[in-house]
Amino acid sequence: MPVPWLRFLTVLLLILRATIVSGEEFAGEEFVEDYSKLSGIIIPGFASTQLRAWSFLDCPYSPLDFNPLDLVWLDTTKLLSAVNCWLKCMLLEPYNQTDNPQCKSRPDSGLSAITELDPGYITGPLSSVWKEWIKWCIEFGIEANAIIAVPYDWRLSPSKLEERDLYFHNLKLTFETAKKLRGGPSIVFGHSLGNNVFRYFLEWLKLEIAPKHYIQWLDEHIHAYFAVGAPLLGATETVKATLSGLTFGLPISEGTARLMVNSFASTVWMMPFSKHCKADNHYWKHFSGGSRRAHQTYECDEKEFRANFSGWPTNIVNIEVPSVHGFNAYPSVTEVADINSSSTECGLPTQLSFSAREISDGTFFKAIEHYDPDSKWLLYQLQSYHSDPVLNPFTPWDRPPIKNVFCIYGIDLKTEVGYYFAPSGKPYPDNWIITDVIYEVEGSLFSRSGNLVEGNPGAASGDETVPYHSLSWCKNWLGPKVNITRAPQADHDGSDVQVELNVEHNHDEDIIANMTRSPRVKYITFYEDSESIPGRRTAVWELDKANHRNIVRSPVLMRELWLQMWHDIHPNAKSKFVTKAKRGPLRDEDCYWDYGKARCAWAEYCEYRYVFGDVHLGQSCSIALQKPRHLSAIVFLVASKHHGGMVLSYSIYCVPFMLR
Repeated sequence: MPVPWLRFLTVLLLILRATIVSGEEFAGEEFVEDYSKLSGIIIPGFASTQLRAWSFLDCPYSPLDFNPLDLVWLDTTKLLSAVNCWLKCMLLEPYNQTDNPQCKSRPDSGLSAITELDPGYITGPLSSVWKEWIKWCIEFGIEANAIIAVPYDWRLSPSKLEERDLYFHNLKLTFETAKKLRGGPSIVFGHSLGNNVFRYFLEWLKLEIAPKHYIQWLDEHIHAYFAVGAPLLGATETVKATLSGLTFGLPISEGTARLMVNSFASTVWMMPFSKHCKADNHYWKHFSGGSRRAHQTYECDEKEFRANFSGWPTNIVNIEVPSVHGFNAYPSVTEVADINSSSTECGLPTQLSFSAREISDGTFFKAIEHYDPDSKWLLYQLQSYHSDPVLNPFTPWDRPPIKNVFCIYGIDLKTEVGYYFAPSGKPYPDNWIITDVIYEVEGSLFSRSGNLVEGNPGAASGDETVPYHSLSWCKNWLGPKVNITRAPQADHDGSDVQVELNVEHNHDEDIIANMTRSPRVKYITFYEDSESIPGRRTAVWELDKANHRNIVRSPVLMRELWLQMWHDIHPNAKSKFVTKAKRGPLRDEDCYWDYGKARCAWAEYCEYRYVFGDVHLGQSCSIALQKPRHLSAIVFLVASKHHGGMVLSYSIYCVPFMLR
């Protein structure tokens, strides 16, 4: 072959290679490397793991009994037909967290334990949690052994999880096994209470590994941590659950729900607390040369006593007690009663108000101990958390020492931040009623009747379950210079993307995107920092109108997660984070019919392909086969003329194919 032709072929192949590898980093045009070494470890939230019976229980007056491996949480059929039997399998002894003598329940294992809590045609979709997440993994070719669920008994405190089930030992082994099996580190996905579980694991791990090997272990076994809907400073709904009950949408009374929730030690785990109060770690002396005290102390700085409401939007509990004379036997709260008293006349009710700190340090439960039997064991569990040798969870989170941390949550939904309680006149457990509720709504505070309430509202509201104040605490993990990007959640061409670079961030104040907003568009706002901690990345994602429970089913979140992971393993990635310039369709479900143009939208990615059973035009729009997401080509050189053994001309054919 002549030398000039060799040069031509070499140049052609170099151009082709550059075309394949280069390109914008957005959905639809990203070059995907082999991610077979990564594992995904899912830690579900509160009430998001199936519990199964581990004993025989004969239910009188009901044809349905409980046998080993029967569903307990959640089997609505047995709940409706034999609620007393069901409660025996659900309730725990309040002090030592043991099972009812007649029935024992244990968490299920594997992915099936977290995908659908109550399978069935009617209840299945309502109880689906991680099912859509797993579907995404399957659709994008993730192997079955690369997605690992680590369900746990969400009724227990962390110390009991380890004592009874060796949960944190097993979690450590899970990370190590995943690394040996796949050859690379894992990505951790925690939702709601699952983030509290993971935080405790990180502290527990310090006691299992030599201090000088702790960070090394984390770097080798965990590539990234995605904290989704984390109640970083607790959740106000927990207080509502302990006093009046939270039914989770189940067909049970609030009093029954209260009995159940108050028997779980994990309920106290999610109590709201102040960002200004911290505890010394019992074992921290091992990491600081023994310079710290050997016992835990819970102390608050001066900001706690200068600021209103412990830095929360308002006081969390306002409660009427029958008479001020009821406090004579409780000198520890007499001063509180005098300060908060709404009326000091003899015999009239007294209204007491409690901040987040007064809930987490036990002041609130001591104040109502005379009027509520549950306060005794709630106070007992609260004290056990304060004396936990591994971690006092009522201490504000520091940034986890992991290479890549992504904090993700929904905002701007109506979220409860405060309550007014009064005696109901009914016997326990229905002895309290809620007389009013304070909501945060997009940066304002309103009562249940719609009246504006004074307080300290945040820049946004929470995710309908956890207040913004608690969700957004992770913004403190960002450094002094932050890049902010706001983009539409829907597929877009990049025309509505807004960017601010090197925004000043004062840790004493919330960092807010100063950007325009269309009232008809739901946005996702990215706060990203890759400079403050060398070798570490931190990002906060705020999703408009994303509900706390449903956020793990959000296709927008899944899309951004996948693009970020693809970006991380891209060999030629030029930025620390994936660009938000454009978002094209990734799946068939992302394609839809554009009635204005009488064709499938995103014509460069989607095409019309009718499949038998499609009932509308949008169902027939799918990712185009002839224009695949990851397009490459094989070049065939075919000789067309020969003369005396010499090639006189060539034809060049390009055959497209999809990179997988």
